[in-house]
Amino acid sequence: MTTTVVTGLGVVAPNGMGHEEFWSASLGSRSGIGEITRFDASSYPARLAGQVADFDPRRHLPARLLPQTDLSTQFALTAADWALTDGGVDPSALVDYDMGVVTSSAFGGFEFTHREFAKLWSKGPEFVSVYESFAWFYAVHTGQVSIRHGLRGPSKALVAEQAGGLDAIGHARRTIVDGTPMVVTGGADSALDPWGWTALLAGGRVSPYGYRPFDREASGHVPGEGGVMLVLEDAEAARGRGAPQVYGEIAGHASTFDPPPGSPRPPGLRRAVELALADAGVAPDEVDVVFADAAGVPGLDRQEADVIRAVFGPGGVPVTAPKTLTGRLFSGGGPLDVVAALLAVRDGVVPPTADAVEVPSDYGIDLVRGEPRHVPVSTALVLARGKWGFNAAVVVRAYND
Repeated sequence: MTTTVVTGLGVVAPNGMGHEEFWSASLGSRSGIGEITRFDASSYPARLAGQVADFDPRRHLPARLLPQTDLSTQFALTAADWALTDGGVDPSALVDYDMGVVTSSAFGGFEFTHREFAKLWSKGPEFVSVYESFAWFYAVHTGQVSIRHGLRGPSKALVAEQAGGLDAIGHARRTIVDGTPMVVTGGADSALDPWGWTALLAGGRVSPYGYRPFDREASGHVPGEGGVMLVLEDAEAARGRGAPQVYGEIAGHASTFDPPPGSPRPPGLRRAVELALADAGVAPDEVDVVFADAAGVPGLDRQEADVIRAVFGPGGVPVTAPKTLTGRLFSGGGPLDVVAALLAVRDGVVPPTADAVEVPSDYGIDLVRGEPRHVPVSTALVLARGKWGFNAAVVVRAYND
């Protein structure tokens, strides 16, 4: 049976450029959340966001790519470069049709499009960039990464809001099982311009006070931005090319959809958990940590806590949400948690959930707070839920050659 392993990591996050810097910040509770500085947000009811403050695309990408890409695509391209470098991959030395790309985006080229719309309305169509024809599109990350590195194998783009990044990883794994030796996968999003921010606030889940999931005072989430890419490979192919390291195995994946509002059927998150565990051949008592979706909305937090308690038993497994230090990165959020899960397996430590102070006792979950928890980690479950009913779960496992 094909085993899918992770051999390269690339992270552009609000609290870390590169996976090691992100991991150090997660263990040290160093936050990338602060007041928005990209535009004047003083008149908005919420002003906190996870911004990638020190990202200069000119340092990471060729000049010719800058006028044709949105900031989110620049995150994706940079993260893909770093993941390939980390994995010791030279695409020019491999068969191009043996390497695919599967990415997710919740917004596409949001800021790029809004800038071009402003030109259209204020100056006229002749001032709109020709690159708008593709820079806005949800599949643009997949296309640009594929073109830049000559990755011509099976490729896809998925859209499922916060759950999309996990679904991209799951589809990349299926692509490898179907015979493609290597896939670059992950997600990237940014919507921190005035129009994007207005759209996020209109969703009704953004907190003006901070991101405190599972806390008694939870009032919503803080949006963030960033890009995360991973190199997934068939284990035999990785061994054959001499991959410098294997971080772990993508052992299982499942996605489900919630029923329509008013339906007597339960939400789909529990089924996603159970299907992912079954796909991995893992029993609940073999899971060492759950990286929660952590919506930060009391009703949704309770719903997720109920699922974790039902599957694993009251306090049956450590639960964490390091995204409290970055905000919710939408399509990048699930892959960032997968990176954290892989590094937790590597180092035997669970990062804490920052800012969660008091968890209602009836939630019945063992939320890791305050300090990292040093425990052996061989299997982790990563959860993500997207608005409009998307649920996704990925099982990450230590790889034993």
